[in-house]
Parts: sequence; structure tokens; C-alpha cells
Amino acid sequence: MKKFLQTIRIILKKFARFIDKYIVVPMAKFVAYVMSKSGRSGRNFENWLSKTNTLLFVSLILAIAIFIVIDQKIILFTSNSAEVLKNQPVKVIYNEEAYVIEGLPETVDITLIGSKTDLYIAKQSSAHNVTVDLSGLKPGTHKVSMDYVQNAGNIEYMVNPSVATVVIYQKVSETRTLSVDVLNQDSLDSKYVIDQVNYDTDKIVIKGAEQQLKKVVSVKALVDIKNMISTEVGTTKLQDVPLKAYDSDGNVVDVEIVPGKIDVDVVIASPSKEVPLKIVPVGEVSFGQAISAFNMSVTKVTVYGDAEALESLNSIPIEIDVNGLKSNKEYKVEIPKPVGVRSVSVANVTVNVILDAVSSRDVDNITIDFKNVADGLRPNAKDSSAASVTVNLKGVKDVINAIKAEDISAYVDLKDYTEPGEYEVEVKIEGSDSKVQYTSKIKKVKIILVKN
Repeated sequence: MKKFLQTIRIILKKFARFIDKYIVVPMAKFVAYVMSKSGRSGRNFENWLSKTNTLLFVSLILAIAIFIVIDQKIILFTSNSAEVLKNQPVKVIYNEEAYVIEGLPETVDITLIGSKTDLYIAKQSSAHNVTVDLSGLKPGTHKVSMDYVQNAGNIEYMVNPSVATVVIYQKVSETRTLSVDVLNQDSLDSKYVIDQVNYDTDKIVIKGAEQQLKKVVSVKALVDIKNMISTEVGTTKLQDVPLKAYDSDGNVVDVEIVPGKIDVDVVIASPSKEVPLKIVPVGEVSFGQAISAFNMSVTKVTVYGDAEALESLNSIPIEIDVNGLKSNKEYKVEIPKPVGVRSVSVANVTVNVILDAVSSRDVDNITIDFKNVADGLRPNAKDSSAASVTVNLKGVKDVINAIKAEDISAYVDLKDYTEPGEYEVEVKIEGSDSKVQYTSKIKKVKIILVKN
């Protein structure tokens, strides 16, 4: 009511200023101008103006003018207008424990029609409730109307949309196993890893329409590293971690999850291991030359990463292109991160490759091993010539002379052979010293695969 009276007061003040500005002041100026021009007859004009009949006519003219102005103002003020209230929330009344509804819009637009005064009052009201009462409806498809509740009785309204097709489903529930998704792990220091995420229960309940529950393939707790107060080694508790249900395509499924949030303990660890760097020359140096030594700025580094990956990591290979190399050369190489390694203590290594004259040496009776044998099969050498090989070593004399037979491995890879039979397979050679070239004198051997 106070706002309404304040609005009327403002309108009256504006009207008074209008009368003063456009009627009283111009007439006063006009009278003053006429009197200034009339000279001696000014007193006669004043006498004429003071007569009763004159005043009556002047009052009548002013009254007519004021009536026209007021009438125009009232017409302007009382003419109907329209206002649109966008995105007004829809309140639905139904049994949330027993049913699930689909098809009802979350918001609607309301068009109000009425006088400007009524529209002003209606807009100031905090009650713009659009309600849909489904309390008396059973599961199935229903057409329902949007009911708008407003206090101003002189206002007409239209709701868009005014009708909705609503589907009501019986609510069912299922128990599911909870898993964890760790978000923003890249924001964690590269030396750290999430070792464990512990929570009280791995069983939760999802509720909703039966067809919605069928879409759910996983329910996950979303552990966001950015929400953690501490990201140092140790255990950090995260409260109110949200749960989400997902379908097979990774889309969120709209179902009720009980509980909707859980508390988790995030355990941060920093597994590390010291491993050597192993130089792997790629290509062949110039004819008559061999690699005598690799002088490295660092020979070992500390790596950080997954404990499982570090357990199987024994060295980090560093590849250097020596193809056609004719003289000593210095290389600056970035140390690669093997799979499962998040951080390396040293980023780069400087390697000096030292060359010398090439020499050659043969090592006899290197036993041929079998690798990647298929299940249910047993390999045998066809004859004694396929049981061992002679390996030729090329390199600097002092280097090859230091190599023993146990430093050399000869083998055949049988991963592509899955059926019994006789096969001719390439012999492969590996050695402990990457400065040496290892070559088998026999390129292929015949082996027989038989069933166990």
C-alpha cells in the first residue's frame, strides 16, 4: 500500500510541475507583456481584469484547459499495457517418494496485461508462483495446465506454455556398486600420485523410473583434486563429494542417488626409484670407426610415478643418432619419461661420443633361447646347428675383448607361430654393451613346434 501511495504522490507532483511550467508561467508572462505594452491603458486593463464577468470567463477557460490535460493524462495512465516475466519457476505438487515425473518445464514465461498502475503493483509483488498439482494423478500420461497465482485482481495473464504433457512413472530403486573418478590429477605436483581413495561404503541406492535405472552402468564419486586443501604427501579428507550416475556413453543419467554425497580420504604418495641411463646408438658410425665410450653428464636419475611402473623399470634408454658419424661429438638430449613415470629429477643429459678404430671378434657357442612360445606348444631345434650360434662382435678392441659369452643373448621370437609344425625363424642377438655391434653368423634356424 505504501508503494501505491508513493506512486500516486509522484504522479501528482509531476502533474503540478506540468501545470506550473506550461500554464501558470506562460500566462503570467503574457499578462506582464500586455501590461508593459499598454502603457497608460494598463490600469484600464487591470480594472477590466478585476471585473466579475472577466474572472468568470478566464476561470472557465482555465478549467476547460485543465480538464483536457487531466483527461489526456488519465487516458494515458489507464490504457492497458503488457509486461513479460521470463523464466518463472514452476512448482510441482506430487508424491516424490512414490513417483517420478517427466515432461514438465522447469520455467515458464508469464505475460501480464493491465493498467500501468496495476502492472507496477503486480511487478513489485514477490509472489509469481506457477504451480502444477499432480497429487491426484496416477502413473501414466496426463495433460496439465499451469496455474499462475497473483495478488493483483485487475491483472489478466497468459502463461507460456500454458499446458504440458506430463508422464508419471512409479519410482523404483536398485543397489549399485560405487567407484571413484579422480578429476584434475594434472594439477597435482608431478612427483606425487594418488595412492588410494578410501570411503566408508561402496554400496549406494539409485531411485527413479525403471527405464532410467536400466541406462545406468556406473555410479561414481567425483573426487576433484582442486577441492583439496592440502596436496602434500599424506591423507586429506574431502567432505560432501558428489555422486553421479552414467550411461554406457559417459552421459549423466538423471536419477536420485542415496546418499547423494559422501566423505572420502585421499592418500597422496610419492613413489620414487633411482635408475641408470642407458645410451642406445641409432645407426652405424662411419666405416672403420667404432664407439669407444659414452661420457655422460649424469649416469643415474631419480624417477617418480606409479609404484607398479617403477617396480619393472630398470633403466631409461636414451637414443642418439650416430649414423655416418666420423669424429667425436657432443649431444644434448632430453631424458624421456617412460610409461607410468610422471617426473624425472634431471630433464637433460649431455653425452660425449668418443670414436676409435674398429676391431672384430667372434664368440662361439651362444645358446639359442626361445621367447613368446604359445600355450600348449613346445619348441625344439631341428638339429644341433640350430641349438647355438657364433656371434661376431664389432667395436673398439678394448671394449669387445672385455665381453664374455654370458653378456650375449641369442634367441628366436615365436609370438607369430601358434600352430605345431616346422618353421625357419630369424635369430636375434642382444648384448649388454650398446657400444658394440652384435651379428649372428647364422641368420635363420629351423625349429619344430610340437604339442605338449
